Amino acid sequence: MRRLLLILTLCCAALVAAGAVLDRLFPPDLSRFNDRSTLVLDADGKVLRAFTSRDDRWRLLAGPQDVDPLFLKLLIAYEDRRFRWHPGVDPLSVVRAAGQYVANGEIVSGASTLTMQTARLLEPHSRDLGGKLFEMARAVQLELRYSKDEILTLYLTLAPYGGNLEGVRAASLAWLGKEPQSLTPAEAALLVALPQSPERRRPDLRATIAKRERDWVIDVLTDRGALTAAQRLEAIDRPVPAERKALPFVAPHLALSLAGDVPAGSTIRTHVLGGVQRGLERLAYDSARSFADGADVAMVVVDNRERKVVAYVGSADFFGKAGQNDLARAKRSPGSALKPFAYAIAFDDGILHPESLIDDSPYRFGDYAPRNFDRDFQGTLTVRSALQQSLNIPAVVVVNRIGPERFAAGLQQAGATLLYPKDATGSGSLAIVLGGAGISLLDMTMLYAGLADGGSMQRLSLRQGDRATQDKPRRFVGERAAWYVGDILVGSAPPDSYAQTATPGSRRRIAFKTGTSFGFRDAWAVGYSPRYTVGVWTGHADGTPRPGQFGRNAAAPIMLRAFDLLPPEDVTPQRKPADVLVVANTAALPPYLQMFDPSAPQITIGTRARNQASSPRILYPVEGAVIELRRADATGQQLPLKAEGGQGPLRWVVNGEPLLDQAAWKPDGDGFARIAVIDATGRSSAVQVRVQIAD
Repeated sequence: MRRLLLILTLCCAALVAAGAVLDRLFPPDLSRFNDRSTLVLDADGKVLRAFTSRDDRWRLLAGPQDVDPLFLKLLIAYEDRRFRWHPGVDPLSVVRAAGQYVANGEIVSGASTLTMQTARLLEPHSRDLGGKLFEMARAVQLELRYSKDEILTLYLTLAPYGGNLEGVRAASLAWLGKEPQSLTPAEAALLVALPQSPERRRPDLRATIAKRERDWVIDVLTDRGALTAAQRLEAIDRPVPAERKALPFVAPHLALSLAGDVPAGSTIRTHVLGGVQRGLERLAYDSARSFADGADVAMVVVDNRERKVVAYVGSADFFGKAGQNDLARAKRSPGSALKPFAYAIAFDDGILHPESLIDDSPYRFGDYAPRNFDRDFQGTLTVRSALQQSLNIPAVVVVNRIGPERFAAGLQQAGATLLYPKDATGSGSLAIVLGGAGISLLDMTMLYAGLADGGSMQRLSLRQGDRATQDKPRRFVGERAAWYVGDILVGSAPPDSYAQTATPGSRRRIAFKTGTSFGFRDAWAVGYSPRYTVGVWTGHADGTPRPGQFGRNAAAPIMLRAFDLLPPEDVTPQRKPADVLVVANTAALPPYLQMFDPSAPQITIGTRARNQASSPRILYPVEGAVIELRRADATGQQLPLKAEGGQGPLRWVVNGEPLLDQAAWKPDGDGFARIAVIDATGRSSAVQVRVQIAD
């Protein structure tokens, strides 16, 4: 007996070893499952757009978590009632099928389990005895390798549903026009019935057969207790769909861009709010149709809290003329839309205040003589009025003071990519503030989202898990300067065409700015509330001029209506930074802030201001210095600040924040810092340094 037990044990061990070797040598072929459609999903996991697989199939990944529990219940009750318990092959079904074959001389019912069907879907083969044995062996192998839910995922992704539809998700979208997460008994029964004979039961070609076979499945499921009598009556009374619907085609430009960056068959989850996206696409389409010249529309919406792109419209009609151009990424002239950032830097440097007076009068910078949009001049007015009226000359004067190179560098360090004309002099051109460099709508919206977040810039995140969300924010200006800009722009008067149709959503506090490029080629409007930033561009993809169409009348109404489509938010005004200077009028400002002096030297980076020997100059730290601090001392170590020249008292500002201790600065961590010194007359200079914390 001991010898027999030993032999049996050795035989079992040999069989197990042989099975393990065969499993290693002949693993299941998952190539069909891996050749899936690339999926781009919205924030809720619903399909925005899918792409066919390499063999031109709509093969959409679907697991048990993606379908209605009712469907899973009916599928298992109809196909494989002991699925959760058998090892891939159901012995009871095999015995029953064999007995029926012997008694009737022909196959009456099969013994195929869901796992065996999955094996056949992975590796199609003949239906003869040899094929069936191969299928059974593979089924056992799948059960040893994968969990029941993983096997269901294989089946739910590969099951045929007619034509080039594979998987329950593609079938539900094409036949029912919705995701399979919420199905009626009639819909679930149809999706159970179709894979048995997908071509013969196609609803769009053979609706009568499809309904008859679906009703048969309903009767079987009722007999087996999976459906109640009431559910049966309701389900049988429902018709089957008569046509195949197109799969979702939402945010096509964004989906195409993201799909190009990942391997085929990937699933990409975006931050897009599906309902908002569809509403904005309708708004863009309707707006484009209202333009007599057939101009296009692009829109980007950002959630300011995490810099997530929650809506993205690359063009008004993807299948229209030039509609496949992604105009949200195209570099176009922004006109006046960059002016707020020039004022923000001046506010940050402490040389300007919203109530400071500034001249709007003829001014010449060498060969360059800027003009206002209306070719008129307003004389002396406040900075607030100059920005709200989008006057060109004050903006150019401010950029001349802070330096166009510095202005351009600040935008680029914030994450924007600028495109200069071939014949331009580059970042040193004063015209940059009037649209002299191209920028994309995506980057423009990113910059305004930074203003909404107190001057802290960060790359936009287009998909969940994007590295952009892990980037350390970059300080463009301090909270005070950003607040000043927002306080000015929130007072911008809405266009008349919008005021006539304003909805309750317009109660948001929206700070916005418009822009129009030279020759009326591009019309812009970008606005932000505490929660969202909306950017809108209108124009022709080929740059055809649009006389009479400018940001205020062409883009701003679309932008404001876009806000009406966004989720509600708290309309309470944002917290005012502690160092904001609120005055009743210009006379209440410190003397050096009351009148902006355009003849003062440019704020330079690391060099003495031109033509002004007595301007302040930073002696320490020097421009471009790398300041290394030991980690153990970093939290308490203070760096001395030294300057010469200028009219005292001198004031120090780091990253837009005035220092309480005007003689020393305590770094708060790794990264770049901009240090500025300002004298009593408003003259200043600045340097940029880098702080490194070493162990």
